[in-house]
Amino acid sequence: MVEVSLSAFAFLFSELVQYNQTQVDNIAELERRLEDAGYAVGARVLELFCHREKGNRRETRLLGILSFVHTTVWKVLFGKVADSLEKGTEHEDEYMISEKELLVNRFISIPKDMGTFNCGAFVAGIVRGVLDNAGFPSVVTAHFVPMEGQQRPRTTILIKFADEVSHMMSLLNIY
Repeated sequence: MVEVSLSAFAFLFSELVQYNQTQVDNIAELERRLEDAGYAVGARVLELFCHREKGNRRETRLLGILSFVHTTVWKVLFGKVADSLEKGTEHEDEYMISEKELLVNRFISIPKDMGTFNCGAFVAGIVRGVLDNAGFPSVVTAHFVPMEGQQRPRTTILIKFADEVSHMMSLLNIY
């Protein structure tokens, strides 16, 4: 993989956000556009890894693909493994990847009029791109979660798999 300097990435990502901001009318639309941009990245990352590292094989187990995203994809894109991967407690088909300080949120100052805007939507798109193209359709969203004693909230990427994934995994019993 080619390494890109952090300052170059921060500049390019800032330009991506600013450009898309001029093209939309509201925050939800801006987050959707960032997610779409991330989706394309995720699809290409999966394709590249499957070709280079796995001899064109793709992960077929749910926990295997989640571990791949949490470790391999995260490490290549952000220089480290994600802080945590957890199974949701309320729903059987939900998982969360949490990051104390997500790179795409590190250098972004959000104006007060933009309220809950979260650049993590780009990373949610990357995760959805990897999962969808690996055969695990899902809805992936980014959320800020306040942390006690911390000035900045952590970012949680919430993954909710499509019903067909849960059904397929239960039939095959290969979680």
